[in-house]
Amino acid sequence: MARILIVEDNPANLALMEYLLRAFGHTPLVAWDGEAGVQQATAERPDLILLDLHMPRVDGFEAARRIRLDRSLDGVPLIAVTASAMVGDRDKILAQGFDGYIAKPITPETFVEQVERFLPVPPEGTP
Repeated sequence: MARILIVEDNPANLALMEYLLRAFGHTPLVAWDGEAGVQQATAERPDLILLDLHMPRVDGFEAARRIRLDRSLDGVPLIAVTASAMVGDRDKILAQGFDGYIAKPITPETFVEQVERFLPVPPEGTP
């Protein structure tokens, strides 16, 4: 299963995402803000990063920019998790280096499936 970094400043959202991912066999890693998220991404090299856009200090766009500068994280999918789901937001999010986004509030019944669509497919023969 995958190691997934969740960068989220809302404790309830973080707890729900962490619980759901763990329940489906994934290993969630957590960071409470963009600065910590960048540090955690660099240190842990997760399989996928879920990144809230609206956080204090370092927002999700700035955190994404910093993560994309780290060549060792090339190929790690970066997914925005945001309440910004207006027309045009998707294009803006993708233009900022994200591979996709999941709208908030998340739907517990479909959240893990949405996340798993962004996971890299392991090479054949890999457990």
